[in-house]
Amino acid sequence: MSWLTSKFRALGDRQSWALHPEPSFLAPNSKLSNRDMDPTPPEKRTWKMVNFTTYWISDTFNVASWDQASALLTLGMSAGQALACIFVGNLIISWAITATGTIGARHHVPFPVLNRSSFGFYLSYFSIIGRCILACFWQGIQTATSGECVYQMIRAIWPSFEDFPNHLPSSANITSANLLAYFIYWAFQFPWVLIPTHKLRWLFALKSVLVIICGFSMMIWAFIRAGGAGPIFLQPATLSGSKLAWAWLAGLQSVLGTYSTLSVNIPDFTRMARAPRDQYVQLIVTPISFTIIALQGIVVTSTGYILYGDYYWDPLRLMNNWDNRAATFFAAFAFAVATLGTNIGANSISAANDFTALLPRWFNIRRGQVLCAIIGAWVIIPWEILANFMSGYTVFLGPICAIMVVDYWFIRGQKLDVPALYDPNGKYRSTAGVNWRAVAALVVSIPPNLPGLINAINPSIPVWGGVYPRALISYLQFFLAAVTYFIVCKIFPPLQTFVPETITGEEEYPSTPSDERDEK
Repeated sequence: MSWLTSKFRALGDRQSWALHPEPSFLAPNSKLSNRDMDPTPPEKRTWKMVNFTTYWISDTFNVASWDQASALLTLGMSAGQALACIFVGNLIISWAITATGTIGARHHVPFPVLNRSSFGFYLSYFSIIGRCILACFWQGIQTATSGECVYQMIRAIWPSFEDFPNHLPSSANITSANLLAYFIYWAFQFPWVLIPTHKLRWLFALKSVLVIICGFSMMIWAFIRAGGAGPIFLQPATLSGSKLAWAWLAGLQSVLGTYSTLSVNIPDFTRMARAPRDQYVQLIVTPISFTIIALQGIVVTSTGYILYGDYYWDPLRLMNNWDNRAATFFAAFAFAVATLGTNIGANSISAANDFTALLPRWFNIRRGQVLCAIIGAWVIIPWEILANFMSGYTVFLGPICAIMVVDYWFIRGQKLDVPALYDPNGKYRSTAGVNWRAVAALVVSIPPNLPGLINAINPSIPVWGGVYPRALISYLQFFLAAVTYFIVCKIFPPLQTFVPETITGEEEYPSTPSDERDEK
C-alpha cells in the first residue's frame, strides 16, 4: 500500500515527469534536444525504396482522397478533366515533397531541426508551433472519420445498432452511437502511437496490400453490378474558356491545399532513408496513387447512381445501401486501417516531432504522439471543427516549404553544418535567433491570401476582389516567398552560415546500438 501511495505522490511531482534518457550528443545540454531529435543513427536508417512506395500507396487511400474529385466536378469539370487536375496537382506536390525529403534523407534530421537553417534557431518555433497545431487538428478530424468506419463495421455485425438509443442533445453534433464508435476506434488507434517510428514501415506495407485489394474490389464490383462506368463519365464539362481556366486553378488549389502539409512533414520519415535515392520514387508514386484512388471514387460513385438513385461521394454513406454485411465490414475495416496509417504518418508523427523540439526535456516522440492523440481526439472536439478553416492552412505551410527549398537548394548549395543546427549560439542563430530574410518572405507572401481565406470561413464578410487570389493561393504564396527569399539572400547573403562542405558530425555518434539504448 505504501508503494502505491508513493507512486501516486510521484505523479504530482513535476520532476518525476522529466525524461531521463542519455543526453543529445550534438546539443550543448539536454534542455535543448534529446536523442529523438538527434540525427537518425545508421542502424535506424532502414527505409528503402519499397518502404516509401508502400508508404505513399497506403497514405493516399482514405476518404478525403476517395471523394476529392467531387469538388472538381462541382466546379463544372468533366470526369477526365478532374482526374487530369488531380494528377497535375499531385505531380506538383511530389516535386515539393522530394525537394524537402532529400534534405532529410541526406542529413537524417527531422523538420523542426532542418527548419533552423533557414528560419534561425528561435524563429523556427513559429513553423514548429504552427505545424503542431494543424497536425493535432487533423489528427482529430481523421479520428472522427475513422469513427464512422467503426460505426459501419458494428452495423454490419449488429444491424440493430442503427437504433442505438441517443442520450446526447442535438447541440452535441454527435449521437451516442457515433460517440461509442469514435471511442472504440480511438482505443484501437492508441497503441499504434507507441511503436518506434523506424518500425512503422511494416504497418504501411500491410496497409498498402489491404487498400489495393479493397479499392479495386469496390471498383470491379461497381462495374459488374451497374454494367458500366455510370453517368458521370458521360457528363461533359459545363465550363469553357477563361471560366474553365479559373476552375482548373481552383481545382489545383483544392488538391494542393489538402496535401501540401506533406511537403514539410516528409523529412520526419526520409531521415530514416537508407540512402537519398530511395525516396526519389515519391516523384512517381505520389501522383499515380492519388489519381488511382480518385478514379476509384468516381467510378464507384457514378455506378452508385445507377444502383441507388443518388451520388454517394462518401464511401461510408454508400455502404448504408449495401445488403452484403461481410462486404460492408471488410470495406469499412479497410478504410479504418487506411485512415490509421494516414493519421500516424501525416499527423501524429509530425506533432510528436514538434512537441519534442519544443520541450525536449519532457517529450520524446512516443510521449509526443500520446499527447497528440489526446489533444486531437478529446480537446479539439473534431466533429465541430470548421472544415473551411482547415482547408486554408496552406496560408502558412506553403511559404515555409518555399523558403526551405530555396534556402537549401539555391542559397546554401546543398551544404549544411549539422552539429550547428543544435547550437542556439551557433552559425544558424542569425540575428537574435531570427533570420530576418525569412521574415521578409513571410510578410510578402501571406497577407495577399488572407482575404480569400476570411471569405471561405465566413462568406458573409465582403472582401470584394480579394477572393480571387484564393484560387491562386498555393502558387502565389510559393512564388512570392521563394522569389522574395532568393532576392533578399542574394543582396544580403547570410555568409556566416555558409560551409564549403557538409559537416555531418557522425564522428560523434555513440558506439552503443540505438536499440540497446532504447531498452535501457
